[in-house]
Amino acid sequence: MPGTRKLGRATDHRLSMLKGQMMYLFENGKIETTVIKAKEVRSLAEKYITLAKDSTIHNKRRAMAAISKEDVVKKLFDDIAPKYLDRNGGYTRIIRIGPRRGDAAEMAILELV
Repeated sequence: MPGTRKLGRATDHRLSMLKGQMMYLFENGKIETTVIKAKEVRSLAEKYITLAKDSTIHNKRRAMAAISKEDVVKKLFDDIAPKYLDRNGGYTRIIRIGPRRGDAAEMAILELV
């Protein structure tokens, strides 16, 4: 799974949140979140894009274990991964957008390249 940042949450909650953000990233192409969460989601998303580049039934089942929406898995294997076949990593970009108004947390946009 992703790195060692705990993000102030229990393990189950943290993994569920990161998978949800990864699924939203694959659905919409970009998300706005804190920099720390963006770095964690980037790690997880890039692993699944690399997995999807080899479109076997085993890899599709592995992706379905983590991504609960079938249409997102289909989009990952049919639309997203083929764009990156000639690329060896670096599928996402983090753009810092400054502090959040309420608590001054550093915000960022995570998007697919």
